[in-house]
Amino acid sequence: MTPDYAAHRPFTEEPLISDYFALLKPRVMSLVVFTALVGMLCAPVAVNPVIGFASLLCIAVGAGASGALNMWWDADIDAKMQRTAKRPVPDGRVTAQDALNIGLGLSVLSVAMLTVFAGVFAGLLLAFTIWFYAVPYTMWLKRSTPQNIVIGGAAGAFPPLVGWVSVTGTVAIEPLLMFAVIFLWTPPHFWALALWRRSEYAIAEVPMLPVVAGTTATRKQIFVYSILLALSSLGLLFTSAGGPFYAVTAVVMNIWFMKWAWVVWQRDDAIAEEDNFAAEKKLFGVSLHYLAAIFSALLLDALPGVLIG
Repeated sequence: MTPDYAAHRPFTEEPLISDYFALLKPRVMSLVVFTALVGMLCAPVAVNPVIGFASLLCIAVGAGASGALNMWWDADIDAKMQRTAKRPVPDGRVTAQDALNIGLGLSVLSVAMLTVFAGVFAGLLLAFTIWFYAVPYTMWLKRSTPQNIVIGGAAGAFPPLVGWVSVTGTVAIEPLLMFAVIFLWTPPHFWALALWRRSEYAIAEVPMLPVVAGTTATRKQIFVYSILLALSSLGLLFTSAGGPFYAVTAVVMNIWFMKWAWVVWQRDDAIAEEDNFAAEKKLFGVSLHYLAAIFSALLLDALPGVLIG
């Protein structure tokens, strides 16, 4: 079924290659590839360079497929929000049908090729990741529950697990904790954004937590999830993935994250409106640095073992 908006949106100009590339959500794709690489290199096995590169490419294509399917289905609500109105489908640069075809085609290609290079388990896990993001999250949860980003966050948390499975064929505590870090990071990250973008979500009729439960409840939930995030990230210290770089980084970044989560929790709407949601925007920015730093530290601790062989 095609959303009404996508079915009636006029196609206004010849699409460029950059328009098709934008369908794949390249910024999200880069994060997916990076976290998958970390999961791969933290695994206690020697990674075959050819299989490793091919697996990362397949994971990247799978992430792009998810992005295209998401933009196909969400074109109607994307058009109503300033943050997303210039995406290729709502902006009329790519047709909804093209977005759907690209998403489906890349989904099949990425899963099939990962199965060839890394085995059935890895292929099935990638297929589940794409399906979970495109169907339960995009088509159902996003428009039906304020817990959309909590449950849907699992889709973005799978890449390090897929990376690990691609080179080991098995699951272990390390990639599960990496999954937990991204899963628990997602709600405070997006809710910080939603606090100052809540009017746009309300107009688009997306039941984000600040719209449905109010900002006070959202601020409290941000702090609760920040505590759980700290615990899961510190848990990696007690596994083979956590080394000295990670120890220092995890402590520093969690203190920084918790500080701003606390500040956001203690604020009310009057103060936030007065300073244009400065603390909420700060927490959103800190959250971006947090995830990059956490996985970079894991990578730095893994590199000696990778280089030594």
